[in-house]
Amino acid sequence: MTEQRLLLATTNRGKVRELRKLLRGLPLRIEGLEKYPGIGKYREIGKTFEDISRGKCLFYSRKYPGLVLAEDSGLEVEVLGGRPGVRSARFSGPGASDEKNIQKLLKLLEGMPSSQRRASFVCVATLGGQGRLIKSFRGRVRGLILTEPDGKNGFGYDPVFYYPPLRKSFARLRPEEKNLVSHRGRALRKLRRFLEGYLKNK
Repeated sequence: MTEQRLLLATTNRGKVRELRKLLRGLPLRIEGLEKYPGIGKYREIGKTFEDISRGKCLFYSRKYPGLVLAEDSGLEVEVLGGRPGVRSARFSGPGASDEKNIQKLLKLLEGMPSSQRRASFVCVATLGGQGRLIKSFRGRVRGLILTEPDGKNGFGYDPVFYYPPLRKSFARLRPEEKNLVSHRGRALRKLRRFLEGYLKNK
């Protein structure tokens, strides 16, 4: 297999770390957007994770001479009608941060029992190249929202996302543990299997 270039179309350092680990060992020279300051910035438009993931992939694949991996992911809380959803990173408004987003979420769920705190992390990862989409992959993991943050690992809503099978929040999992069960890990394993065959034929 000849080594190809792959652009990770995200500026989120936490996501970049996870994506690099999940793709380790493939014959790919993985690059980040920070290497291409003049490439432009995609303006996220769309109502679903699929819309944004595919739109982002097309935008960067028209400007990058290799493969592009774009993903969109976020948290869906049942009692909030699926919010924050595609607005997960911007949930608390202008100047949003992980801490502010978590505080807003906990305020909205204040006093609710665990039966009303069901939530899912969702990820849609899209592979593309030369201005066309190749394939999209979806991953989902179900859990509960805690009443307060627990743990220091991960990023985003990890400190308040409790995963019942392991009896821990995502922020208490080691990166290797999280990648085995997370929404991003599930989507990227599907992508990795596809890439192994795709790259052999290149």
